[in-house]
Amino acid sequence: MSVIKMTDLDLAGKRVFIRADLNVPVKDGKVTSDARILASLPTIKRCLEAGAKVMVTSHLGRPTEGEYAEEFSLQPVVNYLTTL
Repeated sequence: MSVIKMTDLDLAGKRVFIRADLNVPVKDGKVTSDARILASLPTIKRCLEAGAKVMVTSHLGRPTEGEYAEEFSLQPVVNYLTTL
């Protein structure tokens, strides 16, 4: 069985949807451990460098379905990613 690798794909101009594990600890609106973010970064960068439009999704914590709670917002992760 042949496995297709990301390096085998022509991503230029394509939309790439990445489901990443960005469930990182956050305290006072700041990421306190970036290990999972850094582990996802090579994939995200590879897609961007290949000319893809990248959408990243994840979850944070265990929110109650149908209820919004600020503590489960991915905004701290977004803020951290924009600094890299």
